[in-house]
Amino acid sequence: MIIDCHCHAGKGDGLTGPWDTAAPLEQYMLRAARAGITRTVLLAAFHSDYAEANRKVARIVASRPDRFYGFAFVNADRDRGRVYKMVRVAVERYGFVGIKVHRHDSRITREVCEVARAYALPVLYDVMGEVSIAELLAQEYPDVSFIIPHLGSFSDDWRAQVGLIDHLARHPNVHADTSGVRRFDLLVEAVRRAGPEKLLFGSDGPWLHPAVELAKILELRLRPGDERLVLGGNFLRLISRVRRQRPLPVSTYAVNGPAEREGRDPWLASTNHA
Repeated sequence: MIIDCHCHAGKGDGLTGPWDTAAPLEQYMLRAARAGITRTVLLAAFHSDYAEANRKVARIVASRPDRFYGFAFVNADRDRGRVYKMVRVAVERYGFVGIKVHRHDSRITREVCEVARAYALPVLYDVMGEVSIAELLAQEYPDVSFIIPHLGSFSDDWRAQVGLIDHLARHPNVHADTSGVRRFDLLVEAVRRAGPEKLLFGSDGPWLHPAVELAKILELRLRPGDERLVLGGNFLRLISRVRRQRPLPVSTYAVNGPAEREGRDPWLASTNHA
């Protein structure tokens, strides 16, 4: 079984670019079938109302439950105070198995992490190069599995990707997906230092070609058992603990606490003002 752990689907409600306009699956499905990809994790396109976007993804997942998994997309800032409700609907009604957060919308918050902990959901968090957050996530939420897509940077930030490899090697709950990673030797280094159990195959479809992204994994020439981990085994392990009902209590502080501040070092800011 080959599982693509990162593919968008459905309509956005913007016109900035493909990412918030539309993520049609027709060509992706043909390409994935030819490549031997048997299951796919679907995420919404960027949207101003992720509750609505998740409903659209849920309809697609429900149409082929043997083919698709779903992740609930949330905006940690705009959805503050209702993340639990959104995820509860996604897990208990739609059968979703993870949460997606993107730094383009907002930084991840304790609320998101607490809800992920309550349902034992993996969190796919695009840090957009801010890989240092992996240190805090790993320490504060060691029982939550975090997947950092693009090895930390879709924009090919070598420094961020090298930095993330260190987090992969040191923290059991920090993982990465391989979508959009252009410097192949970084994938080699990630496997060498962190092990094949820390990488998940993803394509960032439908905009990237799934067969091209899959070819990178095959060219790693891993041992058969290790290759199976990257191509699906690691994902299945991460979702094996998902709680479908009666989750653990969610921290009141995390839900009702202060909004996350802009991620600047206050001491550095004080120095600059001196």
